[in-house]
Amino acid sequence: MTDSHLVSVMIGVYNAELYIAEAIESVLAQSYEPIELIVVDDGSDDETAAVIKGFGDAARYEYQPRGGNGAARNRAVELARGAHFAFLDADDRFVPNKIERQMHVLRDDPGVDAVFGHVREFISPELATDEAARLRRPADNAPWTAPNLMLIRRESFLRVGPFSTALRVGVTVDWYARALEAELRTHVLPEVVLERRLHAQNNGLRERESRGQYLHVLKASLDRRRAAAGEDSETPPT
Repeated sequence: MTDSHLVSVMIGVYNAELYIAEAIESVLAQSYEPIELIVVDDGSDDETAAVIKGFGDAARYEYQPRGGNGAARNRAVELARGAHFAFLDADDRFVPNKIERQMHVLRDDPGVDAVFGHVREFISPELATDEAARLRRPADNAPWTAPNLMLIRRESFLRVGPFSTALRVGVTVDWYARALEAELRTHVLPEVVLERRLHAQNNGLRERESRGQYLHVLKASLDRRRAAAGEDSETPPT
């Protein structure tokens, strides 16, 4: 059974003891309700679990052996009861009225499948000056169509399907490419809805050896589109 008003916010986390509390607090501070918060711990071996459990019943905690970001998000989807889905990375933060703004769009236009917005990046304050200097300059206010800042209808998410569990990086890029192929109708709010943390352990930096998978993701999307176009051209007119 799903609740038509309930928004399921889902966080997959792996060894993010320094940041997960801020992520959870940003969900609990939302101006919209009702919200259920599901946090799937993807095999952390630091103090991540203790931090999450410190929030008590405010966050549903689920542990699984290490399976990757895609597997953690997919497990959260299995547990979700809401009619709308939102995803948040464990080191990022929602702005306080993110979900409320996005819900207004979905309620006003039943034809919209998913709502995105703008992102504001920041360098994590605990970094030493030399560490911060090695990071790229943060974006201050940029449109971003990544799953970790969208609000999407449950049935629209299921049309696209689950996140890939075969990829180390490019999981959200792959999902959004499939969303485009499924012709989801989207809307991008002009306001910042997500604050994205830049630090030395960002997944794209941590998984340097797997960056070539981004190319595989893009090629797979192109191949699927070409195959679909070929099928359409072979279909006789009625």
